[in-house]
Amino acid sequence: MTTPALPASESPGPNSPESPRRSGSRASVIVTVILGVIILIPSMAGFVAKFIELIAVVQGDGEGLFAITPIINYLFASLGFLCMLIWATGHGMFTDIEKPKYTMLEQEERLDAGRR
Repeated sequence: MTTPALPASESPGPNSPESPRRSGSRASVIVTVILGVIILIPSMAGFVAKFIELIAVVQGDGEGLFAITPIINYLFASLGFLCMLIWATGHGMFTDIEKPKYTMLEQEERLDAGRR
């Protein structure tokens, strides 16, 4: 069974066999890097500030003892997010971000066909 040709107005999805694989353009890579830096610098500054507070508390600064629990919680949460990022990257979750939506649509079509 052959599939009918799509009209010119309907282009195939990026993961369909009819479409060629496109790589990201240089401009999109540059924009991604710039946005990454804009987002990461403030978050890294917050992490460094909390880490400096932790070092001051560990060295015996009596005024900062009340902040030890929030500091430790912040560090553990940051470590958890870092571990999740490494795990997701290692399992290829960022290689094809378009695939899940097409997989969902294919599963829905199979479920609909099974109901008939």
